[in-house]
Amino acid sequence: MFFEWSLLTILSIVSIYLFVKMFYFKSITSKEQRSNDLMKLTLQEAEILIRKYQIQLQRALGNVDILSEELSKLRNELKILKQRNTKHRGEIERLNNKIKALESRIDALI
Repeated sequence: MFFEWSLLTILSIVSIYLFVKMFYFKSITSKEQRSNDLMKLTLQEAEILIRKYQIQLQRALGNVDILSEELSKLRNELKILKQRNTKHRGEIERLNNKIKALESRIDALI
């Protein structure tokens, strides 16, 4: 009789212990699963942001290429304009000298 009660008590305590332990591990597992799901969601959002910024960077680099080409064209045009300006200054200088020469001739004739 004592043996049966002892066995029943021990089995009851063990079953209660295992039952509590089962719920404990179940709650830990569910928390871990939620944490993993949240991490996956965060990683997916990060991947989306990385793709977005990668596309923006590619566009910006394309724009930089276009702008550098335009800058090269403008530099070439500026060089050409400086050369023309120098040429025109030379012509103006020559014409001013002719004008002075003609003025001095006119003064000499008067």
